[in-house]
Amino acid sequence: MANDRLPLRSERLISRRNFITASLTAGAVAALLPSRLVRAAEVAPEGRKLRVAFVGIGNRGNDLLKSFAGTGLVEVVAFCDVDLLAPHTAESRQLFPLVPGFQDFRKMFAEIGDKFEAVVVATPDHSHFVVAMHAMAHGKHVYVEKPLAHTFREVELLMTRAAQSGVVTQMGNQGHSGNNFHQFKAWTEAGIIKDVTRIDMFMNSPRRWHGWTVTGFDAGEPVPPTLDWDVWHADTQMHPFSHRLHPENWRSWFAYGDGAFGDWGPHILDTAHRFLALGLPHVIEAVKRDGPNEFIFPQASTIRFDFAARPGMPPVEVFWYDGVTNLPPVPAELGPGAKPGRLNGKFIYSKELVFAGGTHSETLRIIPEEKMRAMAPQLPRIAGGFSDHFQNFALACLGREETKSPFHISGPLTQVFLLGVIAQRLGGRLEFDPATKRFTNNDRANELLDGHAPRAGWEEYFRV
Repeated sequence: MANDRLPLRSERLISRRNFITASLTAGAVAALLPSRLVRAAEVAPEGRKLRVAFVGIGNRGNDLLKSFAGTGLVEVVAFCDVDLLAPHTAESRQLFPLVPGFQDFRKMFAEIGDKFEAVVVATPDHSHFVVAMHAMAHGKHVYVEKPLAHTFREVELLMTRAAQSGVVTQMGNQGHSGNNFHQFKAWTEAGIIKDVTRIDMFMNSPRRWHGWTVTGFDAGEPVPPTLDWDVWHADTQMHPFSHRLHPENWRSWFAYGDGAFGDWGPHILDTAHRFLALGLPHVIEAVKRDGPNEFIFPQASTIRFDFAARPGMPPVEVFWYDGVTNLPPVPAELGPGAKPGRLNGKFIYSKELVFAGGTHSETLRIIPEEKMRAMAPQLPRIAGGFSDHFQNFALACLGREETKSPFHISGPLTQVFLLGVIAQRLGGRLEFDPATKRFTNNDRANELLDGHAPRAGWEEYFRV
C-alpha cells in the first residue's frame, strides 16, 4: 500500500488520550466554518457535468446511482463494490455496462483518481469513514449516505478533514432538502415553531434483527467467491462471514452498524436539531431496553436525551421509541384512544402548539386539525422550485449552490444518535459534557466514543 499513502497534513495519530483535544478542535472548526468551504471554488460552465465515482452500488447504492443519474447533472465515471459481481449489484452494472468497476476503493483512486471529481459513498456504516477520509484527502467532493460514520470519534475526524480540505460535503439524509426543511425553517423564522420543550420521535417498523437469538458472531459459512471479505471490513476487526452480516444485515450489529438510530434518526430529527439549535445532549438515558444484547441492538428501546437551554429557547427533552409495539404516547390533541397514525415519525410539543410529522421531507401539521385551519392565514407559504438533495450536491460541486447537509451540520446530528447507540448498548443514565465531548460518569462509554483500534494497515485514516 506504499503507493496509496494518504497525503496527510500531520502525522499525529489521534489516540484515545489526545481525542479530547482533537474533539475540541473539530468542534471549533465546525462552529467557525465559513460558507465558502462548502462550495466549489469556481462556477463550472453551463452544461458541464460532474464526474462521479460510486463506492457501494448494491441496494441503497443502486438507489443513489439512479437518483444521481436522474438529475442529468452527473457523469458516472467509476464503480467500486467489494461484491462487484453479486446479484444485488447486477442492476447497477447493467445500467452502466461500460463503466469500469473495482473491488477496492484505494485501487480505484490509484488507477483512475484523476478521472472523477466527487465520490458517493453507500457502503455499510462501519466503512463510511475510511472511504470519505480517503476521498477528502485526495481533494474529492464527497456525499456520504447516513449515518455519517460509525463512531463519535470518526465524525469528529470527518468534520476536521472537511474543514481542512475545503471540498463540498453532504450527508444522505435526503429529506433535508425537501419540503420539511423549507417549512421548518420558515415556521421557525415566523415564530410558529418556538418554545419547544419536548420531541417524541418513533420508529416502529420491523427491523432485521427482531426475533434473532444471538450469543456471538456466527461462524462456519463460506465466503462467497465474488466477495472481498477483507476489504468489506475496512479498518474494523474481522469476524467470520455470515449471511446475517452481508448483504444488508450488518446494521443489526454494534460492530458494524448503528441500528434504527443510524438508519432513521437522521430522517426524523434533522430539521428540529438544526433550526432549534439543539447541539449535543448532556444526559442520555436508556429508559427501556427489551432484549439487551452484547452483539446486536435491542428488540425495542426508549432513549431519552436532555438538551440544555439555548439563547432564547428552553431546555428540550427528546425521546426515541423503537420496536414494533413500543409506541410513543399520543398527544391529547388527537383525542381519546387515538394512535400515532403512522409507523415512523415525530410529535413536537411547544408551550403553545403541538405538531405532528413524519420522516424525510414530510411536512408538519398543527394538531388538532381545527387549530391548523384556524391558523392557516398566518402560516408561511412554501414557494417550491428547490433542488432536491442529489441535485443540491451536484450543483454545489459545480459552484452553483451550497449543500443543505454539509458535515458541519450533519456531523453533530449524527453524533446525537451515536450517543443514543451507546445508551442502547450499555443501559442506564449517561452524563455527557458537550464542551469536552466526554462522558463524566462512565469509562466504558468513553471507550465507545473512541471506538475500536484500527486494523493494521488502516491507521493512516485516523491521522489528521
